[in-house]
Amino acid sequence: MEYRYRPEGVCSREMIFEIENGIIKSLKIVGGCDGNTKGISKLVVGMKIEDVIEKLKGINCGNKGTSCPDQLSKALEKYLKEIA
Repeated sequence: MEYRYRPEGVCSREMIFEIENGIIKSLKIVGGCDGNTKGISKLVVGMKIEDVIEKLKGINCGNKGTSCPDQLSKALEKYLKEIA
C-alpha cells in the first residue's frame, strides 16, 4: 500500500513510500535537494522501519530544526501509529 506524507519545515514537498511486513519497499521524495533525496531513498529501501527511524531522527539541516531525513523519520513514526 502506498503511503504519502507532507513534510514540514524542509524543501521537500512530499514523501511517498511503500512498506511490506515492516520493511521499506520504495521511497520517493518530491522536491528537496535532488541528489540527497535520491541517495536517502536508495539507502533506506530494504531496511526495517524502526532502524530507519533510529538512524535519521533528529538530523538537522542548517538552522531549520529538522531535515528531510528527520522528516522521513516522522513520516515513518506516523505510519506506525496509524497502522497500530
